[in-house]
Amino acid sequence: MRIRKCSFCSSPVYPGHGSCFIRNDGSEFYFERSKCRRAFMKKRNPRKVKWTKAYRRAKGKDLTNDFSLELERRRDCPLKYDRETWQKTVAGMKRIAEITTKREAKHIMDRLKVGKKIENLKDKQEVDRNIHLIKAPAAGLRQKKKELEVLMEEDEELDDEQPQQEMVAMEEN
Repeated sequence: MRIRKCSFCSSPVYPGHGSCFIRNDGSEFYFERSKCRRAFMKKRNPRKVKWTKAYRRAKGKDLTNDFSLELERRRDCPLKYDRETWQKTVAGMKRIAEITTKREAKHIMDRLKVGKKIENLKDKQEVDRNIHLIKAPAAGLRQKKKELEVLMEEDEELDDEQPQQEMVAMEEN
């Protein structure tokens, strides 16, 4: 018995489950559930349907170009196994599963980091837009009052300097 992949959503189709569609040209299509079969018959593109693995790969949400994923491909050439090669194969499969889970976890963490950066930028923009809701109105008044006092002091200093300059200019004439 063979575990096949759904022709639409790429999820596994176990023996005794799903359905098969054979075109007039002899090509076989396996579907996990009727949802996949209906979408296929309506000629929907799996890369544009959000719940499929093709969509997730196209949008960069799933790991796509990884060597460990190539080892899962179906091989049609029969091999003779002896006990030693069989044990090595099983050990290799376990190691590949470990590597794949580590790489997938790293891929997910990298995606989360990008999402956090975007979220922080959005939060900063929202704070900049709505700063008037955060600042207390009285705090703004105090700050304006201090600025006015500083300006008044500067004006007084300038006013004090101007008569002195006028007197110096009159003495020179």
